[in-house]
Amino acid sequence: MASETELEPVGGVPDPIWKRVLAQPERALELIAAAAAERFAGPAERWVQIAGPGHSPRSLAQTAHRKHVRLARVEGLALGLGGIVTGAANLGGLAWIQARMVFYIAAAHGYDPRHPMRPAELLALWGVYDTPAEARAALDGLGKPMAQTLVENRLSRSGERRLTERLMRFVGKRVIKRSVGRLVPLLGAPISAVQNGGSTKDLGRRALAYYGG
Repeated sequence: MASETELEPVGGVPDPIWKRVLAQPERALELIAAAAAERFAGPAERWVQIAGPGHSPRSLAQTAHRKHVRLARVEGLALGLGGIVTGAANLGGLAWIQARMVFYIAAAHGYDPRHPMRPAELLALWGVYDTPAEARAALDGLGKPMAQTLVENRLSRSGERRLTERLMRFVGKRVIKRSVGRLVPLLGAPISAVQNGGSTKDLGRRALAYYGG
């Protein structure tokens, strides 16, 4: 049974998407959510088909939650070694892992991972928008503008800072209190691992409650 619930490697944020995230930090979470919908809907659907038999939706969703928390810790430990040099990449990787987790939890509970509301729900669970409907409107280019201005197509110091701050605010809420420590090379690795795992656990609990009722 254990092998049937194993997850394929997450991989990193696709390079074309990451370049857009770096160039448009104000839209980072929206870009990641939209890309995650394309990347993870199919794998989430297949995972449930393979791992689902013999498991209740609740137990399957909890398995996805637990495994992604572990992946977040590993990612935080690896990229935390670089401190501030890998700070933005660390948080971007964390967002990517968390995005997949939410799609897998939704699929485990019988929600179509390909439905256009899934990335909107992800943004609402992150707290980027108050409701999935508001998030969907933003993704469709309606409602609140996702960015007032576009930045240059290269990562400036100010752009990196805005990106890190935005990702910390929404993806790693546990990160803020000890953000300085995690940006120190080597020392930041264990701090990053713990914080990434805790942040992912918190998001997973919200997703389990949202989709599991």
